[in-house]
Amino acid sequence: MMGKWPSAMENPVKRRKLSDKAFHPEEENWNGAPESKPTPTSPHCLRMLLSQVQSGDLQWKKIKRDNLDLDYTVLFSKAVASSLLQALEEQVEYLTGDLARVRVFGKWHNLPRKQATYGDPGLTYTYSGVQTPARPWLPPLQHIRDLLARVTGHHYNFVLINRYKDGSDKMGEHKDDERELDANTPIASLSLGQERNFYFRHQDSRPPKKLNIEKVQMQLQHGSLLLMNSPTNNFWYHALPPRKACQGVRVNLTFRKIVASHSNKKVIKPSP
Repeated sequence: MMGKWPSAMENPVKRRKLSDKAFHPEEENWNGAPESKPTPTSPHCLRMLLSQVQSGDLQWKKIKRDNLDLDYTVLFSKAVASSLLQALEEQVEYLTGDLARVRVFGKWHNLPRKQATYGDPGLTYTYSGVQTPARPWLPPLQHIRDLLARVTGHHYNFVLINRYKDGSDKMGEHKDDERELDANTPIASLSLGQERNFYFRHQDSRPPKKLNIEKVQMQLQHGSLLLMNSPTNNFWYHALPPRKACQGVRVNLTFRKIVASHSNKKVIKPSP
């Protein structure tokens, strides 16, 4: 049986109501030429929209279990989240070929989703035996990164993007405990698009121990932010299971801080 957000652990603060009014750049004070007027997905508009988010207005939910430490909030209104999703759908370039494969139990498999990596120059990230270089930051990703620094107090230098075309795409149980990640910086997971079920499972509830430890599950909303604080990823696996009833696209961005000295280690590459 899976657990849900325990109300006793929630620490809400006063928050303004997020507006779902569609954003129309023509209604803003735009002083440029008519033909250069920004669209809802232009860097100018996205920067302006994200600048309106105030950290003191957010309502956070705190989740704590045995070595599990999470913070959850709805960061964006549906209108702003939809503008961000559209911008990312237009601009993100996803990995192909060998970089779109993972090694599981010694065998190579195609990823059951699309994946992309962006970040500071020279950074790479190793996941399931594959080392991927970071593409230069896109303007929308820079704006989100800077907002997260303002909201969380942490600075991120890398983002892993996963795109789930529908409910058939998934993410298996895993821990984000790679050595190159800064243990003092929480992983910031931003969800855009289709709401999906997400759960955490304690490592001791898996073989060989198989202890009776309740899972923690949640629904990740469009525009929501989940912080996975230390030592969560040392003890808890997390996963996004398939859901056939989900027809929409979901794009998830997990912002991380990579320690440069660990980002260039040798890894096994998939064979042609």
